Amino acid sequence: MLASGAVAPSVDVVLNRNARRLLPQGGLLDTLAQVAVREGARVHETRDLDDLERAAADISTRGTEAVVLAGGDGSCMAGVSALVRAFAGTPLPAFALAPAGTVGTIARNIDARHRNAETVIRDACRGTTRKVLWPTLRVDDAEARRYVGFIFGCGLVQRFFEVYDASPRGVGAAASIAARVFVGSLIDSKLARQVLDPVACRVTVDGHMQPATSYSLVVASVVRDVGIGFRVTYRAGEENERFHVVASGLPPKSLGFQVPRVLAGRPLQGEPRIDTLASSLRVDFAGDDGAYVLDGELVQARWVNVIAGPVLKLLVAP
Repeated sequence: MLASGAVAPSVDVVLNRNARRLLPQGGLLDTLAQVAVREGARVHETRDLDDLERAAADISTRGTEAVVLAGGDGSCMAGVSALVRAFAGTPLPAFALAPAGTVGTIARNIDARHRNAETVIRDACRGTTRKVLWPTLRVDDAEARRYVGFIFGCGLVQRFFEVYDASPRGVGAAASIAARVFVGSLIDSKLARQVLDPVACRVTVDGHMQPATSYSLVVASVVRDVGIGFRVTYRAGEENERFHVVASGLPPKSLGFQVPRVLAGRPLQGEPRIDTLASSLRVDFAGDDGAYVLDGELVQARWVNVIAGPVLKLLVAP
């Protein structure tokens, strides 16, 4: 309930109908919509990117104090990207992330209390949250696409998601694949080579091209846990204008031995290696089959450029 004399904030709730837990009619979808309406929020259900662009345009035209994005990591990235475009040149509203997807890595990093989606919506509508400033990544690629997100990766990140997307999805499935890759790296398994073999590419950090010509891992992130407890980017979030870049060119077996360090949030070892805060990152792939992952979404591109994105006001638990 609102405190006596308090005024409820203007809130819009975007429900991604393609998010795993919102796919079936009824269930959580109906629950979240009913909570939002009961709390006085405007509800936008989206089924594709065109729906999302229309919702973002409507929100920017009407104006709002806060937008709750309900879905998974990809929903969060797509929603923030669409709203940044829609609000171009004007101040962005605050954002709240309501986890309703498969994993919810971004929401788990940002909201330490791990509130459920229903609670996130209710708290945003009642104004019982606090605002934190959070950096983002702006990602542009060879196909003239522009996104705003939180976790960028290529090399093993891209190949991991290729395997993951072909499997039953969820935290358990992701952890199972990671375990098989780790154990396989010690015995040189086919799966380990498929995921961990270095990718031919050139990496440029803050305008300086790095000497290595292939990398097994390239990650840029503004959150520390990039998924299933892997704290690769242990310095993420230290600065709003720079993000943490970590890259390694180690072969599969050597990279596999780094897993305990990553789980402990410690730096990778071995060369070639990049481990720095940066304001820009560019990856140029050697062939036409280059690809990267942004917040769980796999994207094909010959090259990709990452810079610091807008600093968002995020609503988190008090």
